[in-house]
Amino acid sequence: MTDPWAVLAAVAVTTSRIRFGPMITPLARRRPWKVAREAVALDQLSDGRFVLGVGLGHFSDKEFGAFGDEANPKIRGELLDESLEILAGLWSGEPFAFEGKHYQIKKNTFRPSPVQTPRIPIWVGGGWPNKRPMRRAAAWDGVFPMSAGSKLSSMMSPVSTAEVIAYVGQQRTESTPFDYIHTGQLTGDPAADAIVVQTYADVGVTWWLEQVYSSRMTLPKLRAFIRQGPPTLG
Repeated sequence: MTDPWAVLAAVAVTTSRIRFGPMITPLARRRPWKVAREAVALDQLSDGRFVLGVGLGHFSDKEFGAFGDEANPKIRGELLDESLEILAGLWSGEPFAFEGKHYQIKKNTFRPSPVQTPRIPIWVGGGWPNKRPMRRAAAWDGVFPMSAGSKLSSMMSPVSTAEVIAYVGQQRTESTPFDYIHTGQLTGDPAADAIVVQTYADVGVTWWLEQVYSSRMTLPKLRAFIRQGPPTLG
């Protein structure tokens, strides 16, 4: 593994069109004001192409308990929710103060602001059919669902994905743009891949995130895969 934030900075300055970001950053083990500063730096470096993916964190033992961080998922959820409020408040560029159960911030003005307005988009990850992370996602800009308890490489079915989209849509109170993200593995066959991706697009998915692991795809194969471009949908 490598440090994702160092890699994201490299992505920001060596690309010009793609949207990019971490999927996901477990905010419960990060200082939200530090993440706010890092995210703005990446948004500035990329001229407004950064998306912040957040979530509870996948392994409570490996990501939290092993390092002495809070491993209780309920408390991690509280930390995540407070962190999201803090990020939005700091990114506003206006005087902001916060008084929560876990975090307290004295009034200050955070500058520079992000390039994107009203703020950097936030995608929230979570395990389905758990409802709490889906309700959390509905309050922000996108949802990244995975089957609860599954391996990271497991694809959600179109039926389960449609259930997520329907549920999150019911929880939405804003009419602002919202993204539904699916992660999966394509084969490299343009015709076959177009059929698969179209199936998910038809139920409402707006972004496909291709899973890339060193055990699955060598660097030359990955480069060829990228050069081929995304499947053409009907």
